[in-house]
Amino acid sequence: MGEPVSSPNPRRAAADLLLRVEHEVIFADQLMNRELTAGLLLGPDRGLFTELVYGVLRRRGTLDHIIGQFSKQPPEKLESTVLILLRIGLYQLFFLDRVPVSAAVNETVNLATAMIPRAKGFINAVLRSADRGRQTITYPDRERDPVGFLSTTYSHPLWLVEQWLAQLGPVEAEPLAAAMGEKPPLTARVNTLLISRDDLIAKLTAAGISATPCRYSPLALALETTGGVEQLPGFREGLFTIQDESSQLAALLLDPQPGERILDLCAAPGGKATLLAQLMENRGEVVACDLTDAKLLRVAENAARLGISIISTLRGDATAPPAEFRDGFQRVLVDAPCSGLGVIRRNPEGKWRKGPQDLLRLAVTQKKILRAAAGCVAPGGLLLYATCSTSLAENETIVDEFLAVHPGFVLENGKELFPHLADLFSERGFFRSWPHRHDGMDGFSAARLRRIG
Repeated sequence: MGEPVSSPNPRRAAADLLLRVEHEVIFADQLMNRELTAGLLLGPDRGLFTELVYGVLRRRGTLDHIIGQFSKQPPEKLESTVLILLRIGLYQLFFLDRVPVSAAVNETVNLATAMIPRAKGFINAVLRSADRGRQTITYPDRERDPVGFLSTTYSHPLWLVEQWLAQLGPVEAEPLAAAMGEKPPLTARVNTLLISRDDLIAKLTAAGISATPCRYSPLALALETTGGVEQLPGFREGLFTIQDESSQLAALLLDPQPGERILDLCAAPGGKATLLAQLMENRGEVVACDLTDAKLLRVAENAARLGISIISTLRGDATAPPAEFRDGFQRVLVDAPCSGLGVIRRNPEGKWRKGPQDLLRLAVTQKKILRAAAGCVAPGGLLLYATCSTSLAENETIVDEFLAVHPGFVLENGKELFPHLADLFSERGFFRSWPHRHDGMDGFSAARLRRIG
């Protein structure tokens, strides 16, 4: 993965990291963790570094739209270093109230002097023109060009906005687009094997950490903290883990029981596998599978920290589970590899790397995994298919095609099974969480399938 940038200047560290993300298939959060662990960024600089990286990635579309109105060259024609520096400068000018205009411009020009000196005059001119011309910036018309308006205003790819409009209509697509560009919530899952939710709230509150019960999952807490998660009281002792409320609910829908044998076919990093074990009161067996030993090591480490002993790991391809798994599990979870369109707030670089063709490519694998998983379900057992994607192509379409050729399975209606969660289900019973509807939780989808034959 290369060495961390390790610069004591938060703007330079952000620029170097964003350049790597631009040119390599790598997630920003992985690089950021290494940079912060290196320890050269201290105090408020750590927060500014994080804000610049995530802010530029989330607002890239809007920033490039602004650049296009003040640069003689369109953004796509600019050198990557010049483009990254302009995005960093404009993000501070337009989205960070606490950074003075002079600092935003001067610090960016200083970066240009160090990184690409021949372009410092151009960068200085564009930033100053954009600041002076704030009121002249135009956007596509909301009524005549809703796709262009939502794309540039809220910074999402055109093709993704088109999907949201087709799924939800213009009234809901705009608040969804807005929510998908915001900072996501930090949500904890209480480890009820070791502590109650009320007792954990008391422990965190005593340490000055805001912890509020979430609306839907009985195990979820919304946290507000500026420090690292691993430093929070109770984390190292396994009293909680970090898991979005939508992801918790997906596992809760499987409703595992103590003593059962359960299969998680795509288990890393282990959030759902450990939750299944927790709901089983650490009695029974959870078999956690994934493609690599490195991924399975993360599952094992998470289980160990949470005091869970019933998870066994097995390396393998989810499209071809071992023959001995046939009819062998009362409940099977498929958290399928997907586009991640429901979690683009957390990995915003992902939305700029994907296109509609990727959904079709992923669907091929998703269908194979779902078919393979079906063979592992015991008669009368349950199969839960889930993704962190908002697209129909990776969810309802996959399930409907599966049901058409597997008459031994039926879709159960979650609205009827979980009436207290009724607003999280479609009329047909598909689980669907949306950040603009459901208290900011991630976009998630799940279908609960019962084997009847």
